[in-house]
Amino acid sequence: MTRRVVVTGVGLVSALGIGTEETWKNILGAKSGVGSITLFDATGFASTVAAEVRGFDPLQFVEKKEVKKMGRFIQFAMAASQFAWEAARLAITPEIAERTGVYIGSGIGGFDVIEREHSALLEGGPRKISPFFIPASIVNLASGFVSIRCGARGPNSATCTACSSSAHAIGDSFKLIQRCDAEVMIAGGAEAAITPLSVGGFAAMRALSTRNAEPERASRPFDRDRDGFVIGEGAGILVLEELGQALRRGAPILGEMVGYGMSGDAFHITQPAEGGDGAVRVMRNTLADAKILPEQVGYINAHGTSTPTGDRMETVAIKKVFGEHALRLPVSSTKSMTGHLLGGAAGLEAGLTLLALRDQMLPPTINYENPDPECNLDYVPNRARPAAIEYALSNSFGFGGTNAALLFKRFSP
Repeated sequence: MTRRVVVTGVGLVSALGIGTEETWKNILGAKSGVGSITLFDATGFASTVAAEVRGFDPLQFVEKKEVKKMGRFIQFAMAASQFAWEAARLAITPEIAERTGVYIGSGIGGFDVIEREHSALLEGGPRKISPFFIPASIVNLASGFVSIRCGARGPNSATCTACSSSAHAIGDSFKLIQRCDAEVMIAGGAEAAITPLSVGGFAAMRALSTRNAEPERASRPFDRDRDGFVIGEGAGILVLEELGQALRRGAPILGEMVGYGMSGDAFHITQPAEGGDGAVRVMRNTLADAKILPEQVGYINAHGTSTPTGDRMETVAIKKVFGEHALRLPVSSTKSMTGHLLGGAAGLEAGLTLLALRDQMLPPTINYENPDPECNLDYVPNRARPAAIEYALSNSFGFGGTNAALLFKRFSP
């Protein structure tokens, strides 16, 4: 019999709040977390808007002597992980330490540290490079630092699969528990890539919105006038547990994870496959893993980045997978409010999908003002709304044609 896996804690750090419930309250309030870039002087950049985590103080989550050892993405992961295990009321005792793991993804890792230390090298030579440069910047150190902090001695890994990174981390953790390699996994993703080189690079690809005069309206997934994504930062972490383990300790249960799918486009380094082929297969794989029918899904948290091609292809793929049910199926993109966290996006969005199941509330797609004839689904425009949902799907698609999808169910014993 397949082991059941439940989610007992969610920890979120985003442009809408440093904390899970603050972020969720602002999601339901249809707030935009996008503004003009303040983390560096963006004068002369094609895109000058981002969804920054403002007012973040790492000293609330990390000892002062440890802060300099961590890039900003690791600091976000530490904060979100703490929120998650506190919400789960999880104490990692010696009895479960070796059966508790950490799996945190990031698409870019410590870009801020890499840029800073490269400048130090150019200005002062190799002696000016910090001894903490490497551990502060490499992707797997988010998992490493979190495991050290909480004493998790089980599986310890990281994913770096572009914008699917944290979906793969959560999905792989789900499978680790299902196949008895762990009882508890702290899983998700973190990103902090609002830096000159990162923003300049994405702008050079013409991937970013240039609606600089109206930052709050720049991220507009599925809207006819969308012109690119808005880069965001933050973290989303889940505590996944085997059902019996969670019940034995009386843990709060937010929902059950029931499906995980993966696919590859084998088409283009940045563009989605024609006809949404990779997205179609990853959603079908996820439904098959859960052994449910398409019409049982009641909500999709879309990848929905606000790029012209990506949103159109995801719409096409949803229609192919769900058929007539697609026209009745609510689909929203919370990136309209949080920006695109790249490798951290799926962690944040998985958390929001679980909160939607918990509260039976659908997050909106804000800035949906001008319908696109090629994007004609129910995108929950501009306002959250109540709905009775049993199953909810979260999509993630990344550069290189890497796709992942996660399926959650409202918990019933």
